[in-house]
Amino acid sequence: MGGLIRALGGRAVQALLVALLVGAACFLMVRLLPGDMAYRIAASRLGYDLVDSQAAEAVRQELGLDRPWPLQLAAWFAGLARLDLGVSLASGEAVATALSIQLGHTLLLSAAALLLSLLIGPPLGALAGLRAGGWWDGTLLALSAALRAVPGFVIGVGLMLWLAVAWDWLPAGGVGGWREVILPALTLALGLAAASSRVARDAVAGVVAAPFFGFARMKGLSDAAAFRRHGLRNAAIPVVAYLGLQLVMLIEGVVVVESLFAWPGIGHALVHAVLGRDIPMIQGTALVMGLLFVALNALTDLACWLLDPRRRAA
Repeated sequence: MGGLIRALGGRAVQALLVALLVGAACFLMVRLLPGDMAYRIAASRLGYDLVDSQAAEAVRQELGLDRPWPLQLAAWFAGLARLDLGVSLASGEAVATALSIQLGHTLLLSAAALLLSLLIGPPLGALAGLRAGGWWDGTLLALSAALRAVPGFVIGVGLMLWLAVAWDWLPAGGVGGWREVILPALTLALGLAAASSRVARDAVAGVVAAPFFGFARMKGLSDAAAFRRHGLRNAAIPVVAYLGLQLVMLIEGVVVVESLFAWPGIGHALVHAVLGRDIPMIQGTALVMGLLFVALNALTDLACWLLDPRRRAA
């Protein structure tokens, strides 16, 4: 139990560091972008055809963009200490309110992608691991290498042209019913499944080659029964642990895939906030994505602790 408490305590410290570093880094990077920030914000409000220098100056005075940078950053941290993420500079909407809606869409897409990847990757990898060196093992290696080498947006465009345009099976974008989530979720899932299949393959191959698995077969158990009783839990530990690393790929891919399929999640909102120089929205969105990563890794630590009795004994 002490090991779990130490691990969760480390995640809590990590969450604090994420909040500090993400807020400061986003603020400084947006400030260092070329161009007049007030002009870009005014353009996002009024449109580029109607904005002029007077409108930009009015926005600068309204939002206090002429104040020193350290004071603006300190004000954001003070609001964060009160659990207040501020107000969008472009829309005037509370950042927390906007993110509460967008986060739901992102979690739905992420959960669907993760579920699809678990249904595709580990089972195929387990089959390859049970017959390591066979034809399916080589085929899966080639497929997973190809999928990992192709950028996510290329996979998304290919699926869109194939399933949405050519065959008209699924909508090409937007949000609505369950059909709209399939293409973006599958785009994310294929990249995740390519990696998890190799981890599952190596884990299962290691279990099959272990002495305890051979002893179970000597007792008269079939391969399936021996693996179900003695191998499944051991093979699941590295696969579950790898999920923590996959979450990085998932969070990175969400930004691209949501923009590609016009999915109204936090990744899509982050792109628009960067284009409009909306600092509070950028800081809030990046903070939520960072804390989501930390929270999911904490859940991964808990799952590994429950699966592995050696960790519970530590």
